[in-house]
Amino acid sequence: QVKLVESGGGLVQAGGSLRLSCVMSGGTFSRFAMGWFRQAPGKEREFAAVISRSGEAIYYADSVNGRFTISRDNAKNTVYLQMNSLKPEDTAVYSCAARSAVYSDTFYRSLDSYTDWGQGTQVTVSS
Repeated sequence: QVKLVESGGGLVQAGGSLRLSCVMSGGTFSRFAMGWFRQAPGKEREFAAVISRSGEAIYYADSVNGRFTISRDNAKNTVYLQMNSLKPEDTAVYSCAARSAVYSDTFYRSLDSYTDWGQGTQVTVSS
């Protein structure tokens, strides 16, 4: 059974940076496409960044493009989200998600595409 555990959240001032990590256990990480999603208070969960199995195909939400970087290390069963130039509107619970993928360079932007989710880590950006 796949388990995802996020870490790296916290409180940071606007303009600061954080690096989130998500470690997978119970599955063959290299067979999964991964994504980072976030949910702000009172809002629906939305995608932030997604990455293919190979790490070659990546897609960002417009709201984070140019500030966030998603990457993965298949040897460490880990996907990362480097967040720079953080804004108060980035405040949310960030969760990683996984789904098995047949093709190595396919990513998935829809929440409904993912079968496994972590518990999430809180990111709070103060103004």
